[in-house]
Amino acid sequence: MHPFRKALCAGAAMMALAAGPALAETVAIRAGSVITDAAAEPSGPATIIVEDGKIRSITPGHGAKADREIDLRGKTVLPGLIDLHTHLTGDPGGDFWKAAVEPEEWGVVVGAKNARITALAGFTTVREAGSGQESAFSLRRGTAEGIIPGPRIIAAGPALSIIGGHADTNGFTPEVNALLDTGYNCTGAVECAAKVRLASQNGADIIKITATGGVLSQQGRGLEAHFTPEEMKAIADTAHSLGLKVMAHAHGARGIQQAAEAGIDTIEHGTYLDEAAAKAMRDRGVVLVPTLMALEGVSEGLGKGLYTPVVENKIRAVQPLMASLVSRARQYGVTVAFGTDAGVYQHGRNAEELTLMRKQGMSDREVLASATTVAARVLGMESQIGKLAPGFSADIIAVAGNPLKDVSVLEKVDFVMVRGRVIEEAASTSP
Repeated sequence: MHPFRKALCAGAAMMALAAGPALAETVAIRAGSVITDAAAEPSGPATIIVEDGKIRSITPGHGAKADREIDLRGKTVLPGLIDLHTHLTGDPGGDFWKAAVEPEEWGVVVGAKNARITALAGFTTVREAGSGQESAFSLRRGTAEGIIPGPRIIAAGPALSIIGGHADTNGFTPEVNALLDTGYNCTGAVECAAKVRLASQNGADIIKITATGGVLSQQGRGLEAHFTPEEMKAIADTAHSLGLKVMAHAHGARGIQQAAEAGIDTIEHGTYLDEAAAKAMRDRGVVLVPTLMALEGVSEGLGKGLYTPVVENKIRAVQPLMASLVSRARQYGVTVAFGTDAGVYQHGRNAEELTLMRKQGMSDREVLASATTVAARVLGMESQIGKLAPGFSADIIAVAGNPLKDVSVLEKVDFVMVRGRVIEEAASTSP
């Protein structure tokens, strides 16, 4: 080979090596104590080694070496929390008319704000329970790529609804209602199956349906079952055939029971849960996501002109029922997982749900499990999140105190890491 060409090839090889991937940085988290799992006890001083977004090791003491250290010696370190019901692309309010004047793109701006706030509150994974066609999917990508600080997002996209149902636009003139149609309403088993396939095609991680009417929609009726049994079964069967789970907004008892019998995976809200509905859920392994904070948030807005009279009447009607929801579900052996409906109340307050669950008879340990290991199982991600263990995603938070003895300490989170990326110090930020 000509000397010049030989030198050129050697230089190119050196440049290729220089441009190759650098060795992954190892980060040592020096913890005062570690709770690896809601079922475990605090460990005492320990070091968590994080590399390439995952936990490499957890060892007693502070001797393990790394490229960089994070000093959390005065804190309890535990898995990041999981909220199974959020609406990052929206903020609380009764101004339903905004659907007609705000473009979907604005939801990405609002969502970027709320993703950061949610992560700072200690929630490292959320299920986005209904949004515009692309807004939540854009956020999902932004947080995954580290462009936007925020949690891992499991996104549903637009919810499936009957015509005039809770997820269908209503409250306007017929012409405006038609213009704002999301394209995900369906009638009949065949059309409902097709809409599930459409949601899957367009990027949904999970299928969201509104199985009954809702408290905040502009109709005073229809809190019972909306879809027919055949329609619900078609939705569940089609989703499962595509490897997707189904979450059902459901308030009325017969709507809850029908959804459970159809094979829906989780019931969101569950307000009017009765014995028959609870037994249908228990017998089929259907999980309740109670969203107690939703009622807390909307109740704070009563009498302030925030909601229409129709909505205010519905809020007052469900208040006494939500105060016993978790205890009713547990009485019949229904599994309860953590979810809050953030967006109906102010984002960042998610952890207040933990104390509300405890007030209904759950222990601190059970409440913590509901937001970690139980929620991870609901997502089918129990081998990736919900615990601190080698090979798991480095979704890590730190607090002062022991949440197994007082779960309310999780309302103030001092350190957050999502997928191995440190989110800014929570203590220096007020949502």
